[in-house]
Amino acid sequence: MREDIFARCRTDAAVGIVGMSFFVFASLILLCMQAVIGLWIYFLFPAAGWKVPAVLLPIVFTAAMRLAMNYTRTHYGTLENILYFVSYGYAGLVFLLFFIVLAFALLQAICALLHLPAKHILGPVSLDCMALTAILSIYGACTQPRIKHIDVHIPGAPEMTAVLISDTHLGMGVSLKRWEKALSCIQEQNPDTLWILGDIFEYGANRSAYAQALANVQTKYGSFGVLGNHEYYTGYENSLEFYRQAGIETLQNQIHTLPNGLQLIGLNDIRTARVSAQQLDDLLAQTNPARTRVILSHQPLLTLVAAQHRVPLMVSGHTHNGQIFPFNFFVRMTYPYVYGLYQTGPQSHIYVTSGMFYWGVPLRFFAPAEIPILHIKGHA
Repeated sequence: MREDIFARCRTDAAVGIVGMSFFVFASLILLCMQAVIGLWIYFLFPAAGWKVPAVLLPIVFTAAMRLAMNYTRTHYGTLENILYFVSYGYAGLVFLLFFIVLAFALLQAICALLHLPAKHILGPVSLDCMALTAILSIYGACTQPRIKHIDVHIPGAPEMTAVLISDTHLGMGVSLKRWEKALSCIQEQNPDTLWILGDIFEYGANRSAYAQALANVQTKYGSFGVLGNHEYYTGYENSLEFYRQAGIETLQNQIHTLPNGLQLIGLNDIRTARVSAQQLDDLLAQTNPARTRVILSHQPLLTLVAAQHRVPLMVSGHTHNGQIFPFNFFVRMTYPYVYGLYQTGPQSHIYVTSGMFYWGVPLRFFAPAEIPILHIKGHA
């Protein structure tokens, strides 16, 4: 017990350091991106001067953005909600517009080398692209997650349906009303079970109401879930309490056998809790390979270990399918399985969901949110 407490303290300290480092690094990157956007604006409108759009405004906007982000993590209300969407939305738009500017700057450079006068065309077109991208990304975040049906054929498996709920990041960014509407859509599908894949509640008011809304969803076998990395970021004990209130049976490197014989293997967040391949080996050694096994893991990692044990199905989230294009290309550098159903071995598959809503940045661009419904079938 004492060793567990020390391990938990080390994990909490590491999470805090990583979180702070991430936000400092992200702020510096966003500052540079704004400077590049500002230089493009100066190129289009020289009368504006370069110091204001490329230096002054990026510094002011970055500082204001960071202050608003910090403030909305501890203060909740209508004003705070507005500050949340403005600050995080601005950060996401800077990322998107940066790549648009890079593309048009490259085109401009090519045209200049060819002695083609293209500025009068590329300038207005670039601004139109920026506006259209902003509209589409905001619209993508505002739309309700789509219901997606996936047939999974596992020889000998019990016939059943399971809904995956992942990366909802409830609280300040996602209203209780919107959450309840999504859950209502899930209830209409009459699933046999809910599999919760982590990163469920962030921070904000009415936490218990969010949990109760999930607890009200009726299924044949109940709800089973694992912790995501954000459950550790927002407080391990608080997250466990939220899962309890939501009626989720939390599997922490544990196995649960459903009444129909299907074995659920739930993993703690692989990176944050440092789950090793050996731990998964040991856990799978306790299962019955003659019965259907499904691994619940927030992050799509240790897939090779699952395939070596011939686990037919692993389900994960975390990647958001990049959430805002072209971020999915960066995600793919870390996770080979970013979105969709993949075959990981002769008898093994993984399904990675894009998540129900969004993290932080209230934008979705070419990466729609979803509610996956797995139809597990024992025959082809």
